[in-house]
Amino acid sequence: MPRIAICAPSRAITQEDAARVTALAADFPALDLHFHPQCFLEQGHFAGSDAARIDALVASAEDPAFDAVWFARGGYGAVRVAEDAIARMGRNAEAKTFLGYSDGGILLGGLYAKRIGRQVHAPMPTDIRRDGGEAAVRRTLGWLAGDVSGLEPSIDHHPAVAFNLMTLAMLCGTPLMPGLAGHVVMVEDVGEYLYAVDRLFFHVTAHLGGIAGLRLGRISQVPENDAPFGHQAEDIARHWCTRHAIPFLGSADIGHDVDNKIVPFGVATPG
Repeated sequence: MPRIAICAPSRAITQEDAARVTALAADFPALDLHFHPQCFLEQGHFAGSDAARIDALVASAEDPAFDAVWFARGGYGAVRVAEDAIARMGRNAEAKTFLGYSDGGILLGGLYAKRIGRQVHAPMPTDIRRDGGEAAVRRTLGWLAGDVSGLEPSIDHHPAVAFNLMTLAMLCGTPLMPGLAGHVVMVEDVGEYLYAVDRLFFHVTAHLGGIAGLRLGRISQVPENDAPFGHQAEDIARHWCTRHAIPFLGSADIGHDVDNKIVPFGVATPG
């Protein structure tokens, strides 16, 4: 029976969140979920102090009783703990699957760079709060139980990664940035002005030389600027891909929403 440790490297969830996810998990009897008490701590913006978040993440990764570590929520905070936490991970962490998205991409990227475990862009427990969020949480639970129907449909013979665009921009140029040559890179974002999306693509594409191509997920909840930007998200992505000779491969079914699909890092299908 796969045993899943859930911790919160960024922001906290509530006991109600955990109860609703646990109730859904009853439909997946092959899984055994364990919410670390740290998930419910609150210190300002964060799920407890930096030290508490590091300790919970390392304990979850290093406990041989668990097969996977599922990040409870994004928000902001993983960047404050990622390097110190990863530095403390050893052999037991190498056997783990780590799942999350959004701010959790900081950890996924850093772990992928250090070749620790298996990283997966996937819905998180906090998605239970969205309208229809049960479907998103079920997608991850199903994948953990062996159901591959929730995979992003464009995954092919190239290794792939998926990131929030802002998160990937913050990784670029840091020790946590993995080498992505030969990969299909999928990006999505939420709540950013289109001019900010343009700025992010300017930065990110300068660091993606040698990738197999870029796919654009959903750029959602775009605020209205005082003047129309004049370019939509796909226009922006195409512009910067062309500038850096990166193949633009079209859309990806990922985003900050209930339809967010699963992307295992580095995994390619035969053919």
